[in-house]
Amino acid sequence: MAAPVRLGDGFDVSPLGFGGMALTPVYGDVDPAEALKTLHHAVDAGVSFIDTADIYGGGSNEELIARLLKGRRDEVQLATKFGLVGTPGTGYTDVRGDAAYVRQAVDRSLQRLGTDAIDLYYMHRRDLRVPIVETVEAMAELVQAGKVRHLGLSEVTAEELREASSIHPIAAVQSEWSIWSRDVERNVVPAAAELGVGFVPYSPLGRGFLTGTVDASKLGSNDFRRNIPRFAQDAAGANQAVVAAVQAVAAELTVAGKPATPAQVALAWLLAKGRTLGLPVVPIPGTRKAARIDENWGALALALDFTPAQLETLDAAADAVVGSRSADPNWVSQGRE
Repeated sequence: MAAPVRLGDGFDVSPLGFGGMALTPVYGDVDPAEALKTLHHAVDAGVSFIDTADIYGGGSNEELIARLLKGRRDEVQLATKFGLVGTPGTGYTDVRGDAAYVRQAVDRSLQRLGTDAIDLYYMHRRDLRVPIVETVEAMAELVQAGKVRHLGLSEVTAEELREASSIHPIAAVQSEWSIWSRDVERNVVPAAAELGVGFVPYSPLGRGFLTGTVDASKLGSNDFRRNIPRFAQDAAGANQAVVAAVQAVAAELTVAGKPATPAQVALAWLLAKGRTLGLPVVPIPGTRKAARIDENWGALALALDFTPAQLETLDAAADAVVGSRSADPNWVSQGRE
């Protein structure tokens, strides 16, 4: 079993996590039985850090993970989030960060998850109408009450992270970070390193695009990615240059005697970046297929194998990206830095 990684606030997790949003109908329909089987396989494989949110599937993702937790709670480091109102598939109607909402949200999540405590509780997005101090103070009360063990923040700016950290230790920042989404490296990542906060990149495989297996022109009508600018037809075509760079590096490497895959290269690049930039990094790729979990785990063996030339190729790939990672940059830290 791979050694755990310590994020901030003394929180130890598996070196790769699992992003639960993939097991909701954001990328097309989901078979709940197959989704549960995939979750069990993840834990069997050594992926104990499971990430969800109260709005994934309108709460159904937390309920799915509750089925995993029955009999396996002590094998899982559980993360969930609050703050968004709505669902990824149908759209968000509000962001709530007021203290009253924080208290309501945690109780609802605990009930759906069927557990008495959440290991890592994230503010999913910043409510700009509410001072972040108010939100984090309310989250800190949950730690004191024993409902939450560690606190996290998602898509915050460096200044917001510093302000929050002055109120209570922050274990992790979760933001999109990958070979084609590198804006967080300018301010948020250095701040996290300075403050001793771990980083949890979501969509580390570019919502599947970096694997070379996604044809943006064939996305279903209910696929969340249709709303992301870089998946628009013209942009997606231009962004094949990024995929080509990842594939070229993968062709030069092996994992356990087999050719490396683009997914392994993309994940290993993030692990290598964490070492270079001086902070713990634990990506949380999501998938609906058990075989992908095994493939992703192979990135751990690959992370030390890059040559300087290969890293240069992967670093330069971001220069070719066309389109924003979000339809509204203010929705993520990129638009507020």
